[in-house]
Amino acid sequence: MESAQLEEYLPVVVLAVTATLFAVGNLILSVLVGKRGRRSPSKDIPYECGMLPVGQGTPRLSVKFYLVAMLFILFDIEVIFLFPWAVVYKEMLQDSANVIFGSMISFLGILLVGYIYAVKKRAFDWTS
Repeated sequence: MESAQLEEYLPVVVLAVTATLFAVGNLILSVLVGKRGRRSPSKDIPYECGMLPVGQGTPRLSVKFYLVAMLFILFDIEVIFLFPWAVVYKEMLQDSANVIFGSMISFLGILLVGYIYAVKKRAFDWTS
């Protein structure tokens, strides 16, 4: 009985061995083939529309740039919450028009307060 159960794992073992041999074989093949093609240093520089690259490839950005990016994501995600409201707004007008309109006005008010706060703190001015 135990040998019958072990035979059920044989395809899994064969698959694991095949996958391992395939991965190791690709690594060895890439090392062997990669050594043949010697390239000059001019072929290894990045191509920039025909211009010679000057300076670092990735310049350092200010922390304020990332702050602006995070604020954009924040306000963008908050605007996504308007779509479900817009879809059910016509149906909910029949039941509770004041409640749904008041909740959306309060949501937009909180969003506006956050936006005004970010403008007052000069969070969107990432150039300085």
